[in-house]
Amino acid sequence: MACAAVLVPGLLRSSSGTICSPAASLKLTSTALRHLTLTRVDFFIPGVSVVGGFSICSSPRLLEEERMIELAVKYTNHPPALWIHNQCTLDSEVAVRVGGEFFFDPQPADAPRNLVLIAGGVGINPLLSILRHAADLHREWADKGGGYEMGTIKLFYSAQNTSELLFKKNILDLVNEFPEKIVCRLHVTKQTTQISAELKPYITEGRITEKEISDHVSKETLFYICGPPPMTDFFSKQLENSRVPPEHICFEKWW
Repeated sequence: MACAAVLVPGLLRSSSGTICSPAASLKLTSTALRHLTLTRVDFFIPGVSVVGGFSICSSPRLLEEERMIELAVKYTNHPPALWIHNQCTLDSEVAVRVGGEFFFDPQPADAPRNLVLIAGGVGINPLLSILRHAADLHREWADKGGGYEMGTIKLFYSAQNTSELLFKKNILDLVNEFPEKIVCRLHVTKQTTQISAELKPYITEGRITEKEISDHVSKETLFYICGPPPMTDFFSKQLENSRVPPEHICFEKWW
């Protein structure tokens, strides 16, 4: 069962810029945006009849402090993605609708929670946003001794090979910054080349297993899953069978 939704009604006007690489990082700015822990942006592009739906990969703090969100958009033949990679420039204008049903937004008085994040392929995008948000909460607690007290975060991320493990440097930077709080296990299912020395300690060959996830079941733990539908269905069902409360299982499918 998905978490409760937090939605922003209507459309917000934004300016955007893009880095045209195989997975473009897009930034949007708008004085109308508020500090929101949401995960999706619908793009309404002038001259493009198809609405684009993209996941936010930045922390809510970036929006709060710099009035900006970041999206990772894979190069495909989908018209909105093509527009972003081939036509979008700095100060291009689009209308966006921000929302989502897949977020982590604890309040300072809430009980500490551990997080288990399970990602497949480009499903890492919204989970990276949650991971970055959790890291910001750890920093706030360490620097100010207040705010929300985060538990541990464990990321399980699977892709075909290491070149398809998106944001691996960002992820490992957070692991190294918070070695006692953030742990990651990167899975590759079809690796044919040598794995770099930097990545090797974090790599497991083969799929994420049922046991890896079940080992972390506890009443203090929330599970977030995003990936191909069969993967999402498998792990959400497994967690239900392990008697994890439905409100502790949050998932988003990409197709």
